[in-house]
Amino acid sequence: MELFTASDLASFCQVDLKTIHNWSEKGEIPHFRTPGRHLRFRRLDVLDFLRKYGYSIPEALRTSKPRLVVIESDANAMQALKRALSKRFEISGFADPYDALIGLSSLQPEALVLDLDLASFDVMRLLARLHALEATAHIRTVVYTRRTDAAEQALAAGATDIVAKDDLAGLRDSLEKLMGLGAAR
Repeated sequence: MELFTASDLASFCQVDLKTIHNWSEKGEIPHFRTPGRHLRFRRLDVLDFLRKYGYSIPEALRTSKPRLVVIESDANAMQALKRALSKRFEISGFADPYDALIGLSSLQPEALVLDLDLASFDVMRLLARLHALEATAHIRTVVYTRRTDAAEQALAAGATDIVAKDDLAGLRDSLEKLMGLGAAR
């Protein structure tokens, strides 16, 4: 997970450091404090803030390589996903959803890609829990599936986007948009 300081955010917004502290105190941008009481901001929170207030996305954010977790039980599909996404994302792939859940805390991804058809696994419950827990609520979840019948339910459970399973370019575009990456490939 990429973190930014108050000084970084002040530079992105071209404002004084005190302004960042004021915005933080007012709850305008999600943040946390280090044990030394220094402000830190998650990459996605910075992107959301910049977009909300019409700031341009700085080069440092557009050219970074965000961390992504992919849960895909089919080995061939996993390889295709890695080929399509590895140029723009740092990918950790898991065939077993339980292994992925264990890895989420140490990997601290910015996004999660998963299929609704994971065998013997309640993906809707996973989406709802990820969205509800403070430690994982910031993770953008893109459902990559053939099941268009459950799209509305997945969005209601907390999915950020739904992409058809055979649309690798659409998945890459969705993730790039969510992560604030520039158009260069």
